[in-house]
Amino acid sequence: MSGRPSSIARLAAILDTGGEPDRTLGEAAHALRDATGAERIEIWRQEVASPGFYLVSAPAADGPELVASLDLVPAGGARALLRPGGGDAVGMLRLVGDTPPEFETAAHLLSIYLAGVRIGESRDAESAEQDRAVDEARQFTSLIIDSLPVGLYVVDRDYRIQIWNRKRETGTQGLSRGQVVGRTVFEVLTRQSESKLREEFDAIFETGELRQSDMQVETPDGPRTYRLTRVPMRLGGDTITHVMTIGEDVSEWREVQGRILQSEKLAALGQLAAGIMHEINNPLATIAACVAAGEGRLSDVAGPGIGPLREYLAIIDKEVQRCTNIVDGLLDFSRPKAREKAVAQLNEIVEEALGLLRHHKRFKQIALHRQLAPDLPPVVVNREQIIQVLMALTINSIDAMESGGHLTVRTMIGRRRLDEVVVEVEDTGPGIPGPVQSKIFEPFFTTKAPGRGTGLGLSICYGIVEEHRGRIEVESQVGRGSTFRVHLPIDFDAMMADMAGAGA
Repeated sequence: MSGRPSSIARLAAILDTGGEPDRTLGEAAHALRDATGAERIEIWRQEVASPGFYLVSAPAADGPELVASLDLVPAGGARALLRPGGGDAVGMLRLVGDTPPEFETAAHLLSIYLAGVRIGESRDAESAEQDRAVDEARQFTSLIIDSLPVGLYVVDRDYRIQIWNRKRETGTQGLSRGQVVGRTVFEVLTRQSESKLREEFDAIFETGELRQSDMQVETPDGPRTYRLTRVPMRLGGDTITHVMTIGEDVSEWREVQGRILQSEKLAALGQLAAGIMHEINNPLATIAACVAAGEGRLSDVAGPGIGPLREYLAIIDKEVQRCTNIVDGLLDFSRPKAREKAVAQLNEIVEEALGLLRHHKRFKQIALHRQLAPDLPPVVVNREQIIQVLMALTINSIDAMESGGHLTVRTMIGRRRLDEVVVEVEDTGPGIPGPVQSKIFEPFFTTKAPGRGTGLGLSICYGIVEEHRGRIEVESQVGRGSTFRVHLPIDFDAMMADMAGAGA
């Protein structure tokens, strides 16, 4: 560098170009060698993420390119450690040949340059680490959203779908996120009218209030109930920017809730019946006695009006008996009679119930199909009460098939629970509409014409089955018929005794 005062200026100009660090340092090494006439100029540096040092300028054929420590750099020549800010060495300038006086100045300039490079690399590494952390957080959040057991989607203020989770992809519509993201919600969700859906979203964008509603959806497996929760979202500031909609299948919960409500209704009815049955029975008994007395005195009366009078008395007596039957049904609710239970075989009870119905005048108009599973485990029941339940269900099915049809009675082990046996009564009648299905077990509710039913039959069946620690269910589709299922718990003690006896 001696005799060439422009060498430091040239070095400074090269380092100030702002190019890629290794290329810049390589050009600086070549420039120093040309300016000084040195045999060899080497610049060694360390990257932020690398523990080793590598040679930036072109190495000799037999020289190392990467070393673990600067002490391993070949000996000889002048050396100057490059210490940005006076800290640890992150590089070294090595010159082979005559050492010019500007050597230390050149090393100082290189240290300043490397200080800037190192700060930039540190920032780049930190930024890259932050970007990785953000990406990992996004991936983790996406995994959480996709793992949720509920359907979830998010729309922006333009009503365009921005997020569509895995549950929505596998739901009843079965649309992938590639098919829906970026499209308006009105193009994708067509079960509701566009005006109604827009009104719901606009209300949340305007008020910021969380809203819930229930929707019934027809699926291949039957009607399902979904609870929709719309949640306002704010991405910075107070303005609602997005609305998140969560759809949860609450069909089973609604079913359990319905059973609880049914039990509460039956309990309330029992209390009501207990309070009024004696008050009703007394006047009914008086009316019946007056009818009997009137009929006894008809022989003492003559005239053309005797015939109609006898007819009127007969009608009164018939209606009194009908009212008495209704009160007796209420009595069974309010104070269930203590009935002894015993071990029994469900198939035998089914056969006995069908045998009692074989003389029913409408029984001969339908085709009966028996599908009784063999070797069913025993149950502990009151035989007469279960026969009463099966006869009531069968007669209802026969009444529903006014023009004939097929009646199937089958028994089996429970499909969802293996600790119970099930008897099904299936008909090919007109079916029961969805809104009606939740009411058919309510007392006094009937779909039959006036005078053909009191609406107590299924309610009494419900109470009997519940008293046996079982449950009764209905599945029906309009135009395809109905299926009533009676679930009864298995008596495992009796089953084990039977197995032990068979083994002996």
